[in-house]
Amino acid sequence: MENTTAASIEKKLNELRDENGVVTLGRVLTLVILAQAGHSEMAIEAANYASHEHPCRIIVHVAHSSSDETRLDAQLRMGGDAGASEVILMHGYGELAEPTETLVSALLLPDAPIVAWWPHDFPANPSGSSIGRIAHRRITDSSRADEPFESLEQLSRQYTPGDTDLAWTRITNWRVQLAAVLDQVGPVDVREIILEGAAVAPSMVLLGVWLSCRLDAPATIVSDDSRRALDRVCLVTEHGPVELDRPGRTVAVLTQPGQPQQQIAMPVRDLNACLAEELRRLDADEIYGEVITQSLSRARITTRSSDEPGAEDPLDEAMAEADDTGESATVPDETEGAPASSQEGATTAGGPGDETPGTGASPEEKP
Repeated sequence: MENTTAASIEKKLNELRDENGVVTLGRVLTLVILAQAGHSEMAIEAANYASHEHPCRIIVHVAHSSSDETRLDAQLRMGGDAGASEVILMHGYGELAEPTETLVSALLLPDAPIVAWWPHDFPANPSGSSIGRIAHRRITDSSRADEPFESLEQLSRQYTPGDTDLAWTRITNWRVQLAAVLDQVGPVDVREIILEGAAVAPSMVLLGVWLSCRLDAPATIVSDDSRRALDRVCLVTEHGPVELDRPGRTVAVLTQPGQPQQQIAMPVRDLNACLAEELRRLDADEIYGEVITQSLSRARITTRSSDEPGAEDPLDEAMAEADDTGESATVPDETEGAPASSQEGATTAGGPGDETPGTGASPEEKP
């Protein structure tokens, strides 16, 4: 549909629904995706995947150049191409390059929650934007923004209950496993937190902030180009280091003083799995809100590169410190025949197993 209007799109949608017998009674929400040109198909694929768990109407607005002649082109996808949803894809040019409530209001499902998602860059104040004001949940992705850390600080300043960021969602499994470990060992004095990965990404910062404030300990983020995004966390305790290391894509190895190593199913989470998780809840994520608004400014976080002169392996340093104090920091050999890259025989250290992600994870989606 070229050079069309929202009213014409709605009329055509009703005609297709009558012809194909598609009903909207099972739709539980409206997902509005606010994409930029060249970044829409990956978002639609993730939304279609999530729709199998959360049947919804997907409205995609793709922003093109505001200097072009004003027009609106549209495409409707129903059935197999749309998963368990119906997709309304709109390309806005000129004055319609900016998504507004007026543009999408006629296409929203009646009496259904609205979730807005910016898969790439997002407005300075998502909740204050035209679409953000009518949305019950607002999902951003600072990891994919042109300026990730500036975007994270921006989210901190403009946070409104109902906001969330996929950089936080990507570390859900890390938080679950680390919390389970600390519950098992009981009260313990954590002296330092060390996070390692290929680059300092928003997900690493948020995990470091959360751990630093929860455990009242300084956190160091170590950048190492030879490693994956976020793949090792070490808690330096009074009894020795507690380490959660994921050398591959599916299994992490948990090492604790005086205990045999455990293999834990913790697959890399892709965009599909992260979006599906966020659509499971329509209430505010209070923990994220606390981290992004309060903890981000007061956490004790430092960063360094592993190739800095004199830099040593943080785990080796922690073990040497434990030896100097007489504490046990024995790390037993890994169980023979159970390589960390295999899921066979893997166990979970407290809580349910991890959700198996879909395919196509990008480097930003590997915490």
